[in-house]
Amino acid sequence: MTTLFVEQSALKQERSNMFKNIDKKMMLKLALLHVVVITISNALVAIPVEIAGYKLTWAAFTFPIVILATDLTVRMLGKNIARATIAAAYPLAIIGSIAVVMLEGAPQSVALRIGFASATAYAVGTMLDVYVFQYLREKYRAWWLAPALSTVVANVIDSYTFFFVAFNNSADEYMAANWMEIAGSQTVLKIAVGLIIFLPAYGLLLKALSGKLREQ
Repeated sequence: MTTLFVEQSALKQERSNMFKNIDKKMMLKLALLHVVVITISNALVAIPVEIAGYKLTWAAFTFPIVILATDLTVRMLGKNIARATIAAAYPLAIIGSIAVVMLEGAPQSVALRIGFASATAYAVGTMLDVYVFQYLREKYRAWWLAPALSTVVANVIDSYTFFFVAFNNSADEYMAANWMEIAGSQTVLKIAVGLIIFLPAYGLLLKALSGKLREQ
């Protein structure tokens, strides 16, 4: 019992420390960026598309922006502010996602399910991204390795978590029948977009931001 109490106390202290000694205004700005991208992605995830015979949705082109922002946050501001940003964005992401899906005319039950699925997949995927990125950054010196591998891990977790929670045995017959294929195709495309477009963008932004910090 004593050990369990100590572990619970340590966990509470860690959660409390997450929000200490960080720039609250910066955290809120980053959280709003995350929420905007997630909300747009939720609007686009309802629009299936086929590219070269692969079933996916337009959200595959927007969500990698969140991973880019998360990796830059960890690199420039530290993992605590990255984790705090995700924690702050999570409830807002649920509300924004539900609102967008309802505005598209979906029933309330569908909107609630998709909103919860989207925000939960985002939180799980980006939190894992923070830990993978930080671990690889501390272990290896190559600037590209941490964002590249964390992008792969985060996108796999995000895609399959979202599509399973949102569409497994859902009333949408097309999505219920094809969610695994769509999740796979979406994951591949998101990783490709992340590595081909956003990894170089990460390098350029990192260089620019590092230069600005040195000038200050």
